[in-house]
Amino acid sequence: MSDTGRIILDTTLDPYDPDQVWISLTRGEARQLAGMLLRQAAAVDRPLAPRAGRIEIDPVAGDLYAVGVRSHALAVGQPLDAGGADTAPTPVELCASTLASCTAHYTGGYLDRHGFSRDGLHVTAGFTVSQDRPARIASVSVEITALGLPPDREAGLLAVVRHCTVKNTLDHPPAVRVSLNGSPKASAS
Repeated sequence: MSDTGRIILDTTLDPYDPDQVWISLTRGEARQLAGMLLRQAAAVDRPLAPRAGRIEIDPVAGDLYAVGVRSHALAVGQPLDAGGADTAPTPVELCASTLASCTAHYTGGYLDRHGFSRDGLHVTAGFTVSQDRPARIASVSVEITALGLPPDREAGLLAVVRHCTVKNTLDHPPAVRVSLNGSPKASAS
């Protein structure tokens, strides 16, 4: 750590080699990187990577969590106004982003299948959080820009996109079960 409060990561074997790679990180960035590296190392160490349909979450620091999806890693956190360090998107932001990214996937597939260019493909999502209980996303709006799509194909694209897996899930919510694993059992006296 330097005296500026930043962490210097030097990837060289020889100290102070100016031609080698180094990076200067804030404490939060260093914690996030460490968490991501630990998640990746754990994925490599496992005899079998987590199977599809299984997500693993581990704390990194404060409200920052490493998320493992098969052999991939990402992070979730909280913004400054919620007491976090704003080093990663929130779980709610990721929830809304899944709809937008699924929409982009289905749009790209439609464009490919019909021989249209993906150039200019862009998806934007906005969401609002409910002001009443229970806490939840109240609305999501998704806007697709597909410059390579002729106007007479817009209805076909929208029909396909409206059936993306994430939208179907939101339209037909799954059964959700939450359980506690590994909690200490009360001892019988």
